[in-house]
Amino acid sequence: MPKLVTVLREGYGVSQFRSDFVAGLTVAIVALPLSMAIAIASGASPAQGLYTAIIGGFLVSALGGSRFQIGGPAGAFIVLVAATVQLHGMDGLILATVLSGVMLLAIGLLRLGTYIKFIPYPVTVGFTAGIAVIIFASQIKELLGLSLGGGEPGPLLEKLPVIWAGLPTFDAVTVGLSLATISAIVGVKRLRPHWPGMLIAVAGAAVVTAVFDLPVATIGTRFGGIPGSLPMPAFPAFSLAKVQAVFPSAVAFTLLGSIESLLSAVVADGMTGRRHRSNCELVAQGIANVASGFFGGICVTGTIARTATNVRAGAHGPVAGILHSAFLLLFILVAAPLASYIPLASLAGVLAVVAWNMVEKQAFLTLLRASRGDAAVLSATFLLTIFRDLTEAIVVGFALGSVLFIHRMSRTTAIAQHAPLVSEDRADDQNGDRAPYDEASSTDPDVVVYRISGAFFFGAAASISSVLDRIDDMYRTLIIDFSAVPFLDSTAANTIESLARKAARRGAKVTLTGTSHGLRRELFVHGIKPPLVHYEPSVEKALKRARNGRAGFVEPALGQSQGG
Repeated sequence: MPKLVTVLREGYGVSQFRSDFVAGLTVAIVALPLSMAIAIASGASPAQGLYTAIIGGFLVSALGGSRFQIGGPAGAFIVLVAATVQLHGMDGLILATVLSGVMLLAIGLLRLGTYIKFIPYPVTVGFTAGIAVIIFASQIKELLGLSLGGGEPGPLLEKLPVIWAGLPTFDAVTVGLSLATISAIVGVKRLRPHWPGMLIAVAGAAVVTAVFDLPVATIGTRFGGIPGSLPMPAFPAFSLAKVQAVFPSAVAFTLLGSIESLLSAVVADGMTGRRHRSNCELVAQGIANVASGFFGGICVTGTIARTATNVRAGAHGPVAGILHSAFLLLFILVAAPLASYIPLASLAGVLAVVAWNMVEKQAFLTLLRASRGDAAVLSATFLLTIFRDLTEAIVVGFALGSVLFIHRMSRTTAIAQHAPLVSEDRADDQNGDRAPYDEASSTDPDVVVYRISGAFFFGAAASISSVLDRIDDMYRTLIIDFSAVPFLDSTAANTIESLARKAARRGAKVTLTGTSHGLRRELFVHGIKPPLVHYEPSVEKALKRARNGRAGFVEPALGQSQGG
């Protein structure tokens, strides 16, 4: 169910609308320059950025699973969108956006959004920092007003030599506007943190450019301004060959969009104490991307900075996001001609600040110092994002993070022999800390007791199996205590089955104790049941039966609890 429905059912009055009105206006002021700057950096037009914020932002707020999520174009997509435009053109980008929307919709309807949270933290920090580096590199040309004499390469290693060769062509006026924009944004944030620094900086740059007729590139000279209305929806150019060509880009949009939007929703939850509905959020993101494509927009996702601004501005619910879209639409209808005077250097300055803020600098340094495993995952994701491909970086980072997790989990799983055998039982004052099975087992050299603790899964199965395989043939009864095992998988079950069959061939008995209902069900599925093994509620009872020579006893039913 969308959060908008929940909020309206709770009771929505004038005071709540007033809060949402102020928050929506505040976010729109922030989103106005950002949407245009992100679109331009992505290889699209500034109008497409505004269409994305208006259409996508409205649908994300109206249908989403977060009270405070603000949807629109995001800086994280600049790299992917620009590469898609370069390879497949604008038609290919729009088709990929629509396909990505369909995939996001399917993920949400299939309720797979819950699994997105399993992306390791070093991966998100690494690819976010890598994207920030690429965004800044993509704005060097506009920041300095360079004349490259040809197309600007997309890959960083190819881009930097071209930028270096073009440095002598820098334009002093453009550099001055870029520095003034950055300085204004930083200064306003320090002196008046609640003022819209980005809008003030961009508006000031536009006024200076118009009054003094500065010879710099503007939205008007580069794009001819922005239209004064929304376009009519249209189905994107479609063919099977085109779908196959843009499919990898659509998958990348889907992967990044789901991560970015749910991460943004989690940030909002942390700021407010609320809980978002991840699958509902992905459904809304999917619908928003399809609609954005139909209106000629680019990728829509949850935007962390604008969502956080929405929360800080006092938003009550999704109506704030809807109003943010309405204010952006009003700007197109009323003030579109004024956008022609906005210099591209000032928008590049905005993105330079965005890139700097995207890097979680403290988290990056902490992860590098935390452990070699986390540092490896972070570094691999960061470097692959910069020098290879964002999708590849996320996949490799996730794989490395999973291996690291398996390794750490395997180290928490242990097997130990309890109640070491002694030739004679010692008096209590000489025995020290007596193991709980000492008295019972020490009088029976044919019995050995092992306790497994921790998750018994494929990562730990090999080490446990090697210990069990070393048990001498002198033992006629092997008792394995599972009371400290929370779960086991098929690999662990196969390990126990192999041990039991090996013991059966030499006439030994295997007794499993302390197994929960869930463990027994998994073991039974793999055929580990009487008479292959025996089950007892506790080690003490198993030892008594072994000592009394009563191996045949009534086995507990699968649904019966053994305690332990």
